[in-house]
Amino acid sequence: MRRLALASLVALSASLAGCAHLGGVSKKAKPNATAPVRLDAIRKAQVWTATDVASMDLMAGPQGKGSFTPNETVTCDYLDKPLSGNSPKFACVIPPDDELKVKFGRDNGEVFAEVAASRLLWALGFYAERMYAVRVVCRGCPSSIHGTEMSSIERKLPGKDIETTHIMGWAWPELDLVEPSAGGAPRAQRDALKLLAVFIQHTDSKPEQQRLVCVGKREKGNDADPCPETVMMVHDLGQTFGHANQMNRDSVGSVNLEEWSHAHVWKDATHCIANLPASSTGTLDNPLITEEGRKFLADLLVQLTDAQLHDLFAVSRFERRSTASDSAPGPTTIDQWVAAFKQKRDEVVNHSCPG
Repeated sequence: MRRLALASLVALSASLAGCAHLGGVSKKAKPNATAPVRLDAIRKAQVWTATDVASMDLMAGPQGKGSFTPNETVTCDYLDKPLSGNSPKFACVIPPDDELKVKFGRDNGEVFAEVAASRLLWALGFYAERMYAVRVVCRGCPSSIHGTEMSSIERKLPGKDIETTHIMGWAWPELDLVEPSAGGAPRAQRDALKLLAVFIQHTDSKPEQQRLVCVGKREKGNDADPCPETVMMVHDLGQTFGHANQMNRDSVGSVNLEEWSHAHVWKDATHCIANLPASSTGTLDNPLITEEGRKFLADLLVQLTDAQLHDLFAVSRFERRSTASDSAPGPTTIDQWVAAFKQKRDEVVNHSCPG
């Protein structure tokens, strides 16, 4: 039975290019790998690395070259360059050559959600981009760009994306192609990542929202050669901390306390089927979670202190998010977000899955 399932997944991976409903076709893909090289990268991929969860500074966030302090004022020069996606964003440059992607606006949920979701994944040990909540002063920006006092800036995880002619990123069913015997992540870690995506309600889970990254150095430096170290990570976490919905509506799916607090972790608790119905673009659909995966995530979540949770939502400025949604009638407080998080955490911790 397992061989049949794996064979079906391999077929899925090989035919993603023809599956428009999975969002696997992308004209923006920059081919640098063959299908066999991509499949080899998935089979050996990692999704998690150990961290000292309780000591992670969620207010400061990940440090390193290009990091910013919370709510730092960043001055940059507008760059007239098209960017993909539907949320308000623009490119600009800190002289002489530090190019930035800036998302902006109080009514743009992604400005808030990506900071919180990426820092949560980072603190727990799952790979994520570095996201910073900042104020931006844009020199030369057109008049249509305003409200940049509420912005976020992304610093991508270093490494080279592995892409074929038609496939950018990866679909969530492809996590089941990872082979521990080939050095890939164990099932517990992969199921924990799925359950965490459900926990934060990662509704827009099309392949382009995930990255398959070569983080190791190829022996000959040739992109066509297999990569020795690879990572499968969630790249775009903008549609989170709301409720998964068919059309990925920002007002419902991104930083909406009312919707998130009512989105239970389990669709079928008895059989450990998690609650994340696939959106029109999504590839993660009510995943079945093993006890090993549930326990793995639970053991990480319980290490987060109340102070860390408060910092998580405060640095992401959740109380300043504005929405026109009827299901989010007014301003929220950081304490309300912390309480909702702990309630959802209890759903994961105070449960067990069948063997």
